[in-house]
Amino acid sequence: MLRRELPVEAAAGAVIRLAAGRIAPGPDGGPLQPEQPWTAAMQPLCWWRDRPVALSVEDAAGDDWPDGRAWLARLPESWFALVSTALQVGAWLRHHRFCGCCGAPASRLDREFAMHCARCGHRNYPRISPCIITLVTHGEAMLLARSPRFPPGRYSTLAGFIEPGESAEEAVRREVFEEVGLTVGRLRYFQSQAWPFPHSLMLGFFAEAASRRIRIDEREISDAAWFAPRRLPRLPPPYSISRALIETHLAEVGARA
Repeated sequence: MLRRELPVEAAAGAVIRLAAGRIAPGPDGGPLQPEQPWTAAMQPLCWWRDRPVALSVEDAAGDDWPDGRAWLARLPESWFALVSTALQVGAWLRHHRFCGCCGAPASRLDREFAMHCARCGHRNYPRISPCIITLVTHGEAMLLARSPRFPPGRYSTLAGFIEPGESAEEAVRREVFEEVGLTVGRLRYFQSQAWPFPHSLMLGFFAEAASRRIRIDEREISDAAWFAPRRLPRLPPPYSISRALIETHLAEVGARA
């Protein structure tokens, strides 16, 4: 439903109003404002259900503007790509108004997501940070952990950024060992997900642990434990790849039972 061709020839269309990671609700309660003329400050974003959509990055959000996570929680899964794209492009536009090489003001190019510096010629594009996210298993049991930033009672899969010069598989083994002290054996790639908080690309894996002995790092992880399929804690939200990893494992375990 989302076509990633920029609607640069369009002079009007739907609009997403965004400020500080919050999106204004439209008249129908969704994230799109009705069709209207576009201003020069708006960023052509995509085609959504064959309608051109632009992004309006504004200085301040209204009190009734939900944040990105709230939108993803309330909308059907089919809207994820649109909301994710708007959040990531909006963060990039806000944070790259000046050249990273010489500090001069940068200008937006029309036919691609790019900011150009007329002084030195430097061009920058939306930042995408690759991360791994891993469900560690031992038999049917799943290793889930808590970050100090999580809501009370929530546990999730392990995740971390890929370091320069590191493969995704190397990152899985390093992050698991650093965070919970486990060595993992066989890895299985699952799928990826753009994660717009603010600009990650999550690469999902399953990993089999060699043992159940946990040693948490006590910095990024406040607690970790093994959970049986029928005794689970509060889980990540349904729109996350972390939840998809967990649900896939539960389905596979159920299929073997």
